[in-house]
Amino acid sequence: MKKVLIVEDDLEIICLLEIHLKDLGCQVITSTQGVTGLKKAIEEAPDLIILDVMLPGMDGIEICQKIRANNIMSPIMMLTARSEEIDKVLGLEVGADDYLTKPFSILEFIARVKAIFRRQKMDVLESSPKNKTKLIEFDILSIDIELRKVFLDGNKVELSPKEFELLVLLSSNPGKSYDRTKLLNMIWGYDFQGFEHTVNSHINRLRSKIEPDMGNPKFILTTWGIGYKFNEDLVKS
Repeated sequence: MKKVLIVEDDLEIICLLEIHLKDLGCQVITSTQGVTGLKKAIEEAPDLIILDVMLPGMDGIEICQKIRANNIMSPIMMLTARSEEIDKVLGLEVGADDYLTKPFSILEFIARVKAIFRRQKMDVLESSPKNKTKLIEFDILSIDIELRKVFLDGNKVELSPKEFELLVLLSSNPGKSYDRTKLLNMIWGYDFQGFEHTVNSHINRLRSKIEPDMGNPKFILTTWGIGYKFNEDLVKS
């Protein structure tokens, strides 16, 4: 049974989402306060977090930041009553995986939730012992694609889903440069042209976790005037 945490101050929305999530066979936990919602996210480690942006006590952007700072990698779907693109970009920059603007179609909500659960199921199936583990290794960095685990000099590194996807994409194609718009489309699946700094934020967080020296990156390099690439010089000849 999937465990879903809803952090939302509108009781009608909570009730509506809870009904449909339970129809999907989910266990639902709710909170109407930001601080309490953060506490439950840390304690419960849910399979999915539905997080409103505008909340009393602590807003959804700050909660999302703190969730990721606590190395909780549960997928986060953010909700907001505001339609400005900047809200969407802020949410994605701090580690959200998906975004819905109110009012939204309940059918679309259900479709998004099912898509998240399908990805999780595929991760489990692909990581089963009968499947051959695919490893990417460069110097002290080891990436287990099937198990979605990253190790730096033997120590496990906790990455958010998007950070992991960025790392896998770049490391699977060493030397190939990707511009920011391309990365936005490939990793997030949305067209956020004009908000390429979302990629910069994720790259910076990723570097802070895997680079021995942030001032002199070893793995993820900046291609000036284009975007980013994985260091092809680390490929063993």
